[in-house]
Amino acid sequence: MPEGTEQRRSYRKGVERRQQILDHAIGLFAERGVDGASLRSVGDSIGVSHAALRHYFSSRDELLVEVYREHEQRTQDGEVPPDRGAVEGMARSADRNRVVPGLVQLYSTLTSDALQDRHPLTREFIRERFARVRDELAAKIAEGQRAGRIAADVDAADAASLVIAASDGLQVQWLLEPGAVDVRRSLELLERLLPSGDGEGGG
Repeated sequence: MPEGTEQRRSYRKGVERRQQILDHAIGLFAERGVDGASLRSVGDSIGVSHAALRHYFSSRDELLVEVYREHEQRTQDGEVPPDRGAVEGMARSADRNRVVPGLVQLYSTLTSDALQDRHPLTREFIRERFARVRDELAAKIAEGQRAGRIAADVDAADAASLVIAASDGLQVQWLLEPGAVDVRRSLELLERLLPSGDGEGGG
């Protein structure tokens, strides 16, 4: 056997095993949410020993972050058409989230944990995510301004922050009372409130 072949095979098996754990954990959180989740309880639920789980994820925080990161990567397949407004991407995400309330709860748990000093890894993940999404939305809003769909005196970064705050807040309300809150409809109202450059309404 060529030198290094066994090492590469072992590495590949490790990557595959880690992916299997993430797959199972995503399914678990999508179905049950994250209430009381610990590495040990997650391991028991998906049939992985605590020691094996710790081999791939050193802490509960790391597992939760990686599960959400994996979930988010999988749902980035539907790009927003270039002629649609900045809110549409958030609305599409909300549409997808309706079938996985447990993963919306996971996101809410991560944002709550990020406010606490004892969760530095989660805080860094959420800060980086907010910065990335703000930049993406601000770029979309700037496109709308150049096309005359959004007034030039709207600060793109401020508007992006507002869209994120609305989306996150609406989804928390939806988790607590699904029948009372329509996230997409409310976000579309927000898009209408972004003034257009020609006075005919946004988006």
